[in-house]
Amino acid sequence: MSTLVKKIVPQKNSAAFQGYRRGGALLVSIGVSLLLLSGCAVGPDFVRPEAPKVTEYNYGGDPKVVGLSQRLEDGTGPVANWWHLFNSKQLDAAVTQGLTDNPELQAAQASLRQSQENLRAGSGIFYPQLSATFAENRERNSPAAIGSSAPATIFNVTTLSSSVSYALDVFGGQHRAVEGLAAKVDQQRALTLGTYIMLSGNIVNTSIAIAAYHAEIDEFEELIALEKDQISIAEKQFKAGLTAYGAVLVLRNQLNALEATLPPLRQKLSQAEHLLATLEGKTPAEFQPPTLLLTDISLPRQLPLSLPSELVRQRPDILAAEAQLHAASAGIGVATAALFPSVTLNSSYGQSSQTMNNLFNSGSNVWGIGANVTVPIFKGGTFLSQRRSAIDAYQQSFASYRQTVLAAFAQVADIVRALEHDAQLTQTEAQAVKDAELSLNLLKNNYQAGMANYLQVMVTDLQYRQAKIGYLQAEAQQLQDTTALFVSLGGGWTNN
Repeated sequence: MSTLVKKIVPQKNSAAFQGYRRGGALLVSIGVSLLLLSGCAVGPDFVRPEAPKVTEYNYGGDPKVVGLSQRLEDGTGPVANWWHLFNSKQLDAAVTQGLTDNPELQAAQASLRQSQENLRAGSGIFYPQLSATFAENRERNSPAAIGSSAPATIFNVTTLSSSVSYALDVFGGQHRAVEGLAAKVDQQRALTLGTYIMLSGNIVNTSIAIAAYHAEIDEFEELIALEKDQISIAEKQFKAGLTAYGAVLVLRNQLNALEATLPPLRQKLSQAEHLLATLEGKTPAEFQPPTLLLTDISLPRQLPLSLPSELVRQRPDILAAEAQLHAASAGIGVATAALFPSVTLNSSYGQSSQTMNNLFNSGSNVWGIGANVTVPIFKGGTFLSQRRSAIDAYQQSFASYRQTVLAAFAQVADIVRALEHDAQLTQTEAQAVKDAELSLNLLKNNYQAGMANYLQVMVTDLQYRQAKIGYLQAEAQQLQDTTALFVSLGGGWTNN
């Protein structure tokens, strides 16, 4: 109550105070009786859905060892800042920059703050609502309106009053409404975490792609240079009458095919660099692409593999779906409470006088106290239909939650198998590079000994370069699928 309002409280020995006290006692009695009835809220109490009763992600079990270089640790969640495991300072700097300046993440954080303020605003219903009013009016009355022949008069009315109201949440409708707001906060928090995790994953994946494109372009340029040397030799052989011109045309067609691969690769590189600029909150014009080499990125050896029962408690998309389900459950309570009476306690006290000098006289006291009870009787079936709609919304949210869980489990299962297949492919491509390199070295020795011509050396070198390109692609895919595993397991935010 403000200082101005305190000045107009009646004296304890006045008749006004005695009446106000009796009314207050009655109001308190009514309030206590109704509060005793508000021990529980109508509608279902939310219970978190159980996790699927499985212990593996893939049928027949998940692999424990992936290839020769990676091992999956059951029951272990991803660590916070998991990208440090790639041992690349440039990669760490890119992620840090993105987490600082990315507009999408900033928007998600603002939405979270907004939902938190909405919760605080909604929680205000549990406190008494106090207001004070001061009014100064000049009025003209008409006695004829009450059957009097007296002449009309003009007078001033000065009013100073305060009022207090309190909505008794007898059937818990307000509690359920605030519970729904709290669930919305949980949902937005999960969405913000999801944005954070996806952003870090996209930055790591895009950086790996940029490094891989640079490496592939370098190898294709080497291939093109070798192909041009081979054509030069073939043309000389044709002029010397040692080969047909058709052989030259075949080599030129091969060169054209190799040169045709470069523009699409360079376009993909540009797109990846522009995407990384966007992820880091910059325009492509002000972004300096990193000089990241694929050889500077280490493949993590120890990989996490959370238990299925833990996945539903750490993946942001599942937590967001669970929060949405919670909000829908609270909505049933709100719709159910609307079927029952609502009770509001209210009181007011003030002074009203025709002159400012008499405003604080005892005869100017005005007050009121009471309770309002509103009982819904007939609304054309509106409230019942709204309750059935809330139940349908809950069932829809539950189905969406189950679908989110199924999709999450399938994603983890896919990535675990992808890592297994990536390891197999990488080993095969690595062996192909070793064999091609060994063949090239042997042929170079034969060439130096005069047992092979230079054209044979060039052809073998082409095969070696092509094997290296295949290995680079497999290596980049293995790095990106490793990143996908960290993201699919929830990104390690629970370990922060």
